[in-house]
Amino acid sequence: MLQRISELIGRRRVFLITAHERLDGDALGSELALYHMLRLMGKEVTVYNQDVTPENYRFLPGSDRIVRELPPLESFDAAFILDCGELGRVGREAARIATIPCLINIDHHVANGGFCDYTLIDPQASSTGELICRIAAHMGFAPTGEMATCLYTAILTDTGGFRYGNTRRGALLAAADLVAGGADPQWISENVYDANPPAKIRLLAAVLPTLALDGDGSIGSLTVTQQALAATGALPEHTEGFVDLPRTIRGVRISILYSELGNGHFKLSIRSKGNVNVERVARAFGGGGHINAAACQIMGELPDIRRRVLEAIRMSAAEE
Repeated sequence: MLQRISELIGRRRVFLITAHERLDGDALGSELALYHMLRLMGKEVTVYNQDVTPENYRFLPGSDRIVRELPPLESFDAAFILDCGELGRVGREAARIATIPCLINIDHHVANGGFCDYTLIDPQASSTGELICRIAAHMGFAPTGEMATCLYTAILTDTGGFRYGNTRRGALLAAADLVAGGADPQWISENVYDANPPAKIRLLAAVLPTLALDGDGSIGSLTVTQQALAATGALPEHTEGFVDLPRTIRGVRISILYSELGNGHFKLSIRSKGNVNVERVARAFGGGGHINAAACQIMGELPDIRRRVLEAIRMSAAEE
């Protein structure tokens, strides 16, 4: 598939690049790295995202060129759909994007239905950014400093700062090559992790009292309500990283963040340690992800949602 994608890039001239809603470092880093590579090859490229780029990723080279209104689609020869297991994840413009003649999906999630014309999926890859590294290498393209910064950010964030179980040899080798190519690990980490707006810390203070421990202390959760967001002046993007906090408690194997979206909808972010499979839990509610990191959306009252999720965790554990 690397060869087929390389040939497609060579034949096509005008590209759209997009990724999922609620942007993260992997989505943005992968988009912008691919943007820089295609531009250097003389291609016309537009990066479109439904959502605003989170503050802590605006340091990425090219982030100011991302558009939030989809331009007329007639001119596009192909579209890259990055870090998405299904087309609907790009948001409200999914149906329009589907009309572009050639769709190319690059992803590393287990639950991927192969919804594009061409698909590069590797669930063993740490991130979509790692797969972009492979494409560049296959094409004999040495990453520029801008590309290296974007791709290092993608790998750094999707491995949880090189702490998660997906921090395998390939991720570390790719990161080393990117540092050699100009990525500055300290500067990138400071921008990603040490540049929080005050509203995020105020939100965290409001959320920590919601900590709940279930399953004899093996399941920890936090809840973010619309009321907490409004009271602290925070944005949904400011919850990034909250899901990892309960997992730092001794004995907790599964960590959950319940985020109220409004109108009875909640987004669940789920993380785990070791070989505890939370992708199976998310899949039970129409979501997906990876063994140690997954997400889904559920409609209902929070107490009932919590009961259903805990039951799904128990059933998943019984299958292992």
